[in-house]
Amino acid sequence: MNEHHIQSAFDRDLEDIQAMIMKMGGMVEAAIHDATRSLVKRDEELAAQVRAADSQIDALEEEINEAAARLIALRAPAASDLRTVLTVIKVSSNLERCGDYAKNLAKRTSVLVQMNTIEGAAKSIRRMAREVAGMLKDVLDAYVQRDVELAEDVRMRDHEVDQMYNALFREFLTHMMEDPRNITSCMHLHFIAKNIERTGDHITSIAEQVIYLVTGEYPEESRPKGDRTSFDPKVGGSE
Repeated sequence: MNEHHIQSAFDRDLEDIQAMIMKMGGMVEAAIHDATRSLVKRDEELAAQVRAADSQIDALEEEINEAAARLIALRAPAASDLRTVLTVIKVSSNLERCGDYAKNLAKRTSVLVQMNTIEGAAKSIRRMAREVAGMLKDVLDAYVQRDVELAEDVRMRDHEVDQMYNALFREFLTHMMEDPRNITSCMHLHFIAKNIERTGDHITSIAEQVIYLVTGEYPEESRPKGDRTSFDPKVGGSE
């Protein structure tokens, strides 16, 4: 088997894996959209569908990891190609975490349906989720097109998501102080907002992987981080 044939086989296998990445990204994008819509519409059935669909995202991540490991073992890629395969694994891991956060949002939606509505909260969360979903769409485009400029743009936009989260955090505190009966609902809504903010962080990580994939280096300057709350990023869980 000559070197050209080996490279062609590698490219074909890699294309198959990257097609799975795009499929996974589409599923995560749909999960974010549907989980948010279930919150706004107070739709328990849609929330249950989001939770059930998460297992398909998890299964696809496993399939991608297995395919990537097989590619490394069989094709023994050179340094630049190996970087591409390792990036695929990291991107799929970040997408899987985004799916987990969407699932957790849907879980809390089912609880919030039974509680009093906090005026304006669902719409504010929807705006935040739309920004994150837009970031996800753009970072997947940046990945496919190897577009460093677009990846950097996504990376910087995470600051806007952090600012939205901080504004919501203050809003929920106000509601809780005004009426203690709002505390439980606002805590659930806070965890939802935090999950969306963390989704933005994982999308930012994908953007940094794209930059590394193309340039061979991670971004030097740390992105502006707007989350100044004292809450642990993992509070509320996503499992």
